[in-house]
Amino acid sequence: MTGSAIDNSRVSPVRQTLDSAVVRFSGDSGDGMQITGGQFTLATAVAQNNLSTFPDYPAEIRAPTGTTFGVSAFQINFGSRVIKTAGDEFDVLVAMNPAALKVELPGLKVGGILIVDSGSFQERNLHRAGYGADPLKDGSLEAYRVIEMDISTLTQDAVSAFGLSKKEALRCKNFWTLGYVYWMFDRDRQATIDWLKRKFASRPDIADANIAALNAGHALAETMETADGLQSYTVPHAPDIEPGLYRTVTGAEAMAWGLAVGSKLAALRLVFCSYPITPASPVLHTLSKMIEHDIVTFQAEDEIAAVCAAIGASYAGGLGVTSSSGPGISLKAEAIGLAVSSERPLVVINTQRAGPSTGLPTKTEQSDLLQALYGRNGECPLVVIAARSPSDCFEMAIEACHIATKYQTPVMVLSDGYISNASEPWLIPDVDAMEPFPTDLHQDGPCFDPSIRDAETLARPWAIPGTPCLEHRIGGLEKSFETGNISYDPANHQKMTDVRAAKVAGVVRDIPDQGVEAGPESGPVAVVGWGSTYGPINRAVSNLIDEGLSVSHIHVRNLWPLPANLGALLAGFDQVLVPEMNSGQFVKVLRDQYLIDAKGINKVMGQPFKIHELEDAIRAYWEAAQ
Repeated sequence: MTGSAIDNSRVSPVRQTLDSAVVRFSGDSGDGMQITGGQFTLATAVAQNNLSTFPDYPAEIRAPTGTTFGVSAFQINFGSRVIKTAGDEFDVLVAMNPAALKVELPGLKVGGILIVDSGSFQERNLHRAGYGADPLKDGSLEAYRVIEMDISTLTQDAVSAFGLSKKEALRCKNFWTLGYVYWMFDRDRQATIDWLKRKFASRPDIADANIAALNAGHALAETMETADGLQSYTVPHAPDIEPGLYRTVTGAEAMAWGLAVGSKLAALRLVFCSYPITPASPVLHTLSKMIEHDIVTFQAEDEIAAVCAAIGASYAGGLGVTSSSGPGISLKAEAIGLAVSSERPLVVINTQRAGPSTGLPTKTEQSDLLQALYGRNGECPLVVIAARSPSDCFEMAIEACHIATKYQTPVMVLSDGYISNASEPWLIPDVDAMEPFPTDLHQDGPCFDPSIRDAETLARPWAIPGTPCLEHRIGGLEKSFETGNISYDPANHQKMTDVRAAKVAGVVRDIPDQGVEAGPESGPVAVVGWGSTYGPINRAVSNLIDEGLSVSHIHVRNLWPLPANLGALLAGFDQVLVPEMNSGQFVKVLRDQYLIDAKGINKVMGQPFKIHELEDAIRAYWEAAQ
């Protein structure tokens, strides 16, 4: 927590005013930590704080209770200042059992507040977590401010009037704990109470029990006497919030809404074809609830069927979109090549996760970049763009729809597990004020001439099958440039290969010049990022600039083709550093394209970069360059 002056405006309790704080809720995967974190996020947004969240949960549907590999956590960084990451070390850690304590304690800062449910620290749970001795009694927690409560028993007492079973009663302990933390940070409970009533409308007894638990935790926090009297805080409103209507948004939600808006701006029906896979599925879930907006969603039997159905939708005059994560994108590779060859629009959403193969399904990574750029057979160039934050998914989805329809070519949008699941405040845009980019379908007869191409974009006309006099065929076999018939002519294959490459390269005309996010436009060190590393890099570079270092941050959203001025921009720096959550994929691209000695800062742990990790690495390079 970063604090300032003590607020003496209230006699009791005396709350310490904070600029920002990081809270992490952790427990067994059945303890409702994601719901708890989500409700705390809602209350924090209502309190007009800036925020960023990080849901961190296991891949196992139901790991054995009380084990370390079944720990589920939700982290939120919030404050009155600009927040761009979910934060580094935690100021407050909630550990609902010994396993959660063992997994999460290394992330709690020294002197931080640790809230533990002592009722769960039984011999069996200690053994399952791998503890040889009870950490609440052996002195190993002396570096922290420990608030030890038998939350399990307190919750059962709070809901005893509702006639619940013991199992149902214990399920309320996450809301008891939430009530306690609400009081610590002066949060309003009403939004959560309203949510519980809606969520359990058919089981009002469950809703009432959880509300009672929430109020009981809040009441105990308000009345209990703590050792140092500094367990209550105030985080002022963020002063830099632009006026307007806000809501919290996850990357998956923003991506779905961006696709919906993009198809409307293109005056096309959105046809979304997908196969469930973590962490890409929430995009399908969100769009499936939007059929009133003329959106078609199709859950195919596998990944190959999904992408082929999307290509068919575009062939028929809709906007075909498919989505998946790393292993699913591999399965779609041949069909994406078909979309390149047939020259029809296709948007591919790739929500990256840790791999290879099934890897770590719920953990984040950026290791599909080379697959996105090169992962197809033959000469098969693709437009690739990347979102940098949850809300940025909205803009990038619209951009993908625009490029795909304008150039009649596939576009891949890279997101990742962190962006997809994380949330942040989002100023709801005025969709009616956005510039439409309607697509003209080919209408002229008397017959379809596939040799016609737009002089600038090289896009072929979009002729809908079944339209009188516009009969034609498409497919994966090479076609004649002049007639569209199948062709094995060597010179024609060279010409078609060159045309497809030139079409994708020409997209650079629609890409704005690359700018600098922070720092000077030339100097000793440039830190170049893409995707979800935006927040940690920007904060780390800004902190180093405040220390007096001459460091710059460049964030690339268009990964292929690259911005036209990027090479010249990078040439103005002595050192180019590229932090990535992979082993150095974008570094290879920059070295290949610009022949510069770019160096990687790499992390492949299924976890986002921490700000201090980047500060240390960048500082070391900067000092070595002096």
